[in-house]
Amino acid sequence: MIIKEVNDKKTRKDFLDVARKIYADDPNWVCPLDQDIEAIFNPQKNNFHSHGKAIRWVLYDDNGESIGRIAAFVNEKKAYTFEQPTGGVGFIECIDDADAFKLLFDTGKEWLKAQGMEAMDGPINFGENDTFWGLLLEGFTHPSYGMNYHKPYYKKHFKDYGFDVFFEQITNHLDINKPFPERFTKIAEWVSKKEGYEFKHLDAKKFDQFAQDFVEIYNDGWKEHPNFVPIKLETVRESFEQMKLIMDPKLIWFAYVNGEPASFVVILPDANLMIKPLKGKLDFIGKLKFLYYKWKGVNRMRAVVMGTKQKFQKHGLESAMFIKLKEYVLPLKQYDELELSWVGDFNDKMLAIHSATGSVFGKRHATMRYIFK
Repeated sequence: MIIKEVNDKKTRKDFLDVARKIYADDPNWVCPLDQDIEAIFNPQKNNFHSHGKAIRWVLYDDNGESIGRIAAFVNEKKAYTFEQPTGGVGFIECIDDADAFKLLFDTGKEWLKAQGMEAMDGPINFGENDTFWGLLLEGFTHPSYGMNYHKPYYKKHFKDYGFDVFFEQITNHLDINKPFPERFTKIAEWVSKKEGYEFKHLDAKKFDQFAQDFVEIYNDGWKEHPNFVPIKLETVRESFEQMKLIMDPKLIWFAYVNGEPASFVVILPDANLMIKPLKGKLDFIGKLKFLYYKWKGVNRMRAVVMGTKQKFQKHGLESAMFIKLKEYVLPLKQYDELELSWVGDFNDKMLAIHSATGSVFGKRHATMRYIFK
């Protein structure tokens, strides 16, 4: 076997094609768009390059066939918030071969060591954790847009190498056509009518203001979590720019208390139902197919991220936003399921909200950690 750094047109193509080979016979897998993967490694499209670095490799067998891939990253803003300086590996795909996995992991580890790291998390993304993050442990069903999907054997190879679970991410599924539990509904309706409480869906014409509100809420709501790094307005703008093609502004809700930004929920139609037939290619024909499936509509949504300022976290704002969402969604008679993804097992408050809605277990991912010996 030989491993090569991605540094030209051929290795870039091989890096993308490895996944298509690994999952060729898996009906559940959805090939991410090539342009989405490439954007992560493009400094002009991913501002994480301004405070970090990324590299990637392709693994070939003795016949020159690509059989695996891996990327490694250092986020300078986050690496030193842990006891051991910690980098990451991601976009790991490989045939079911222990030696191949070991060579991939060793390559990532040695590069990270050279950057001063003493541990690595994986599989993670060189960006925010709302996409391409976590090893799939349970729920090998259709993945939503941006959610990692893996073969069941991946878990064994991570464990055999020495990775341990750092934390788990839980995804639950909500039947849109099923009424919310009575207690949830009573609280939501009471909150939605309180004086000084206002609920607005995203207005694309006022995007800059909503983006600023998002940053203010997110950074306040998550600041007490260990290893938290504040999100930047530029990152939010990049993320929303990527969402524009698929998002419905009336699925993205903000709550305000006496005019102060207080809470939000970002929900997107499940673009994977639109892009699955494209096999990763958004060329001219791919764009026509995508527009057709977008026009046709999809029946699943994904709650990408939620956040509430700390002082408003017991005000029931999230419940009221879900009621507002249903008021819009039900008359459409289009959506059947909302995926509530993914919540860290340390986030009791958000998991409690999932439970209160009447959702059921869907998937389990894990962020794995390996401490260098």
